[in-house]
Amino acid sequence: MIPRYSLPEMDKIWSDEARFTHWLEIEVLVCEALAGQGQIPAAALKTIREKARFDTKRILEIEEEVKHDVIAFLTNVAEYVGPDSRFIHLGLTSSDLLDTTLALQMREAGKLILGELRNKVLPAVKKRALEHKDTIMIGRSHGIHAEPVTFGLKLALWYDELNRRAAWLENAVQSVSLGKISGAVGTFAHLDPSVEGYVCEKLGLQPAKVSNQIVQRDVHADYMTALAVLAGSLEKFTVEIRHLQRTEVLEAEEFFSKGQKGSSAMPHKRNPIVCERLSGMARLVRGNCLAALENQALWHERDISHSSVERVILPDSTLLIYYMLKKFGSLVENLLVYPENMKKNLDRLHGLIFSQRVLLALADKGLSREDAYRIVQRNAMRVWKEDVDFLRTLLTDNEVTAVISAAELKELFALEVHTRHVDYIFRRAGLLD
Repeated sequence: MIPRYSLPEMDKIWSDEARFTHWLEIEVLVCEALAGQGQIPAAALKTIREKARFDTKRILEIEEEVKHDVIAFLTNVAEYVGPDSRFIHLGLTSSDLLDTTLALQMREAGKLILGELRNKVLPAVKKRALEHKDTIMIGRSHGIHAEPVTFGLKLALWYDELNRRAAWLENAVQSVSLGKISGAVGTFAHLDPSVEGYVCEKLGLQPAKVSNQIVQRDVHADYMTALAVLAGSLEKFTVEIRHLQRTEVLEAEEFFSKGQKGSSAMPHKRNPIVCERLSGMARLVRGNCLAALENQALWHERDISHSSVERVILPDSTLLIYYMLKKFGSLVENLLVYPENMKKNLDRLHGLIFSQRVLLALADKGLSREDAYRIVQRNAMRVWKEDVDFLRTLLTDNEVTAVISAAELKELFALEVHTRHVDYIFRRAGLLD
């Protein structure tokens, strides 16, 4: 990931230094397990523990020659350990190191993402939802005014969705936390399964129940899909903000800081640049998810067509999601909301937003639904064409006034009916006690 979107706490997880540190830890743990079984002398284990280390620059130099990262690593470690290095990597294959380390990195990255989501983003959304629980605005379907909602209900919907995303990601992190120390094709031909059990227990991983040369990539695809759907949710929310920020709407707006510039050409511009950036990033995560799905089908006990892909998509996707959550949390916290514009837009259709109430009332008076719909739509189309008041139009329609009084009609144009269950919805979403 380019430095512009890389945050240091996530970047560190995927660094060469972190990867080699995990490799060394795994190799030492395997030696401990083998020493416990009498396969490595205690003195050799002591030497390995004391002397085993690595130099990242040196590993990369060796890799230039041998064209194999694990061999380069082992060669460098041997330079520090000396003759007892012959006991390192006994019975292992490269993927024992690679996949067990990858599980540790994906778990650590997932926990960092979950921490940001649960500790920062969800509380920010909850706070703003409660703040605007009763802030009335127009709801839209197909981009067209439908019926009244509250801005808080929009945020409550986001809150509920983000809780689902957190639950799926938590399960995906658990599923991918699998270690593998089972040898070349997963048969434990040169290692007792107890070695794998010892190493995984020390690392807090579950041993893969069945593996070949690798941990199967369905769990990685599940993890990546969880990230992609989370990215899609964030994009959905930011697209909503982008629509609400349009000049003709202007019901909500990204915070525009002092000294910020919106356009190199037009000094008046205040653009939703963070929202647009997050929309673009979601496309990257979705594309990476497709690559993860394609990684599932490998030849026989393995090939390495997945390897180059994962070196890119896993660091990049976790870096992107983490960055997106950081930006989205700040976006929500500082979002500018304009209730007066919401009220203005609510009134733009001169009462047409109450058409369903009128339809139901006429049906309740004994008209067929078809006749009631015809009458209401006829008057509604007149409002669209002539820009007149809907209630007044209904009051001049003999078919309407023949079955319903003026007082009853006026009561149908009350906003309260649309907000009476807001508290119920908030409680169901866990936003109210």
